Amino acid sequence: MPRPKLSDRQRALLLEIVSQPTAPFREHRVAAIVKRTLEEARVPFFEDPAGNIVVGVPSRSAYARLVREKSREPIRLFMAHMDHPGFHGLSWTAADRLKARWHGASPIRRLIGAPVWIAAADGNEVGGRIAAVKLAGSGCGIDTAEIRVDSAPLPRREAKTAFGGFRFRSSAWTSGNRLYARAADDLVGVFALVWTAIDVFSPRKRSSPPFVGLLTRAEEVGFIGAIAHFELGWLARAGRPILCVSLETSRTLPGAKIGRGPVVRLGDRQTVFNPGGTAVLSIVADKTLGKNHQRRIMDAGTCEATAALAFGFPAVGISVPLGNYHNQSIEGGPDSRGPGGPAPEFVDLRDVAGEIALCAALLKAGLPWADPWQALRNRLRKRFAACRPLLDG
Repeated sequence: MPRPKLSDRQRALLLEIVSQPTAPFREHRVAAIVKRTLEEARVPFFEDPAGNIVVGVPSRSAYARLVREKSREPIRLFMAHMDHPGFHGLSWTAADRLKARWHGASPIRRLIGAPVWIAAADGNEVGGRIAAVKLAGSGCGIDTAEIRVDSAPLPRREAKTAFGGFRFRSSAWTSGNRLYARAADDLVGVFALVWTAIDVFSPRKRSSPPFVGLLTRAEEVGFIGAIAHFELGWLARAGRPILCVSLETSRTLPGAKIGRGPVVRLGDRQTVFNPGGTAVLSIVADKTLGKNHQRRIMDAGTCEATAALAFGFPAVGISVPLGNYHNQSIEGGPDSRGPGGPAPEFVDLRDVAGEIALCAALLKAGLPWADPWQALRNRLRKRFAACRPLLDG
């Protein structure tokens, strides 16, 4: 079975999205690109009160109507987050020194002198380097840092609206099949969701499947955007099943290798995912990608599928294996500052193409949602019938 490949148009959009500056609660540049892209493709969307982008419906009322339709066909609620670990400015301690607080995980070694980017509220960026650092008590990241601005400083009034993260040779670049970026997690997932929406609402399609996308904020600090959306209660009193589909960019692990295809995520560090939904996802992956997909519990972290399960919604997950998770030099490579230090994240473009194909296939009509175990049950019965004489003997 040939592996899917990204088209030139898909690659261009992927690079544009992963090149945007972002941090928890500072996702506005990613959101702006998403909105412009959806508008150009005539895909409906709106923002919920928390600033999450709801894709595929133009308003809250249209969302409610879709959810309350009487149907056995589940809504596939695809979820991806627009943030990546990074810092917020706190105050200027000198003309060229910015004190900042980190939000989310980070490297904890080789930090002094590490290059960073600093963005103003309008997205304009300057460079800087970490001059001093205080690690979080948990030991899994930075608490606060002092950053020396090494180019034209931001206006002093920008201290509390400034945000940033680690800087490398470019915000994103490709080398062979690899995409390197300062923030692949989870902007690759954002791209996959947006492209799926573009495909769903293509003029060539006569009807739209039961698709909704939810692009969330501040996932890296505890699923804040997803929680805010579920707490609205808009999915209550649904007239049809709802299946949440987490699209993540997850740390590569044994059994989930970069370049071997997207991963049917069986669970995360917190919990396993919905068995029936995962069975359907596996059936779809086998038919769509054959051996070019993987199956694993991706337990290096947690994802928004866990948040959905906690709020009572069945959830499954699709992951693109990620190198140098959260900019920690685990796998090394170009621009790495050494083991445990800052490094660009990277993914395989073929894995991203496989994820796109899997998302499209998961939206097809007629999938065995009502009885995902029928094919397996039939195989088990045949095995039983073959062995029945031995039981009788």
